[in-house]
Amino acid sequence: MPFGCVTLGDKKDYNQPSEVTDRYDLGQVIKTEEFCEIFRAKEKMTGKLYTCKKFLKRDGRKVRKAAKNEIIILKMVKHPNILQLVDVYITRKEYFIFLELATGREVFDWILDQGYYSERDTSNVIRQVLEAVAYLHSLKIVHRNLKLENLVYYNRLKNSKIVISDFHLAKLENGLIKEPCGTPEYL
Repeated sequence: MPFGCVTLGDKKDYNQPSEVTDRYDLGQVIKTEEFCEIFRAKEKMTGKLYTCKKFLKRDGRKVRKAAKNEIIILKMVKHPNILQLVDVYITRKEYFIFLELATGREVFDWILDQGYYSERDTSNVIRQVLEAVAYLHSLKIVHRNLKLENLVYYNRLKNSKIVISDFHLAKLENGLIKEPCGTPEYL
């Protein structure tokens, strides 16, 4: 069971879809991933921008587990190099996960466009990623899908910090992790 990472108790009192739309404007889809659609969201009261990951429950058990898993893990972590959870809404049909908005690009895209990565840039990225991974490991959390596409520049400034994203495959380590997991192209 590759997505059986952690469990979130079944919620009896679901949010109404209007609770999401009363608080946030969801813009156009900015990315579609295997388990979810990602939107840029604007909080109506403050005008603040966030990322919203919308998981559809009808897409199956793996999707529901991925959403629950991401929520549980993100509720546990607070680190400057990990994209932070802002809000969660669970309706009868969907999970809405609101995260900080990282306006920079994926490290993968940056390398493709530049064609290279200097030793200084590389060491800076590696240092930040290792600090975040050490923090996760101190909480007994294993990300299980670290790749350049899940490392994002927080903003578009030259000295932007790097944040780790995409925690739906993460797992609380409780002994030997036996199931293979991750992006097939990287395994």
